[in-house]
Amino acid sequence: MKIFDAHFHIVDPRFPLVENNGYLPDPFLVNDYKQSFSKYTISGGAVVSGSFQAFDQTYLIDSLNLLGDNFYGVANIAADTPKQLLDELNNSNVVAVRFNVKRGGSESLDKIEYLSNYLYDLYQWHTELYIENKDLPALRSLLGKLPKFSIDHLGLTCEGISELLYWVERGIKVKATGFGRIENDPVETMRQIHSINPGALMFGSDLPSTRSKMAFTEADIDLIMTSFDQADLSAILYDNAQGWYTSG
Repeated sequence: MKIFDAHFHIVDPRFPLVENNGYLPDPFLVNDYKQSFSKYTISGGAVVSGSFQAFDQTYLIDSLNLLGDNFYGVANIAADTPKQLLDELNNSNVVAVRFNVKRGGSESLDKIEYLSNYLYDLYQWHTELYIENKDLPALRSLLGKLPKFSIDHLGLTCEGISELLYWVERGIKVKATGFGRIENDPVETMRQIHSINPGALMFGSDLPSTRSKMAFTEADIDLIMTSFDQADLSAILYDNAQGWYTSG
């Protein structure tokens, strides 16, 4: 079965890295990523900028160039980024802006409405949120002003899952990623999301699983494959994310 990996990181020390809360990840290069997934048919994916990369874009452009067609970028974008650089990112297959609400390293939340709408109007980029479910209720009004967004890692927390499902009912995407870093039961949460909207869930490896209590393994894919039927698996492992990242 084809897989679109909707969430992974490349850590290349040739490019700027910034400590975040005292943390600096080990290198994880494009070749490391390919070797980690040699057992599977990876037909595309999304390179997601981490807090430790801040606003550096050089690593992302390089990574996308090495990965080739059907790989897309999710960038930390500063509100004052020159349009010339934004054009370069767009031409390099960057299709989304990320707001790291949990750890920082991205633009501040008070810029989310402006920046999300600005980038959507320019390039049809969507917004991706690294945020805990428990923080969603206080942001309902603000998030309602964003044109398109997704939420990482099943929203991380047990508290606030009802609010996550509120947004699923309204068409947002949720990444089935990072099972080693979440509080909520991944299978139960995925089934709740899928029952509301079969187009919502998007698998991602979260490699190299930076700061996670348990790193990604093949068992994470096996967990999904034994929890859903064949038609659902095609949507979760490939179709939903492929459509999301190429819809523009």
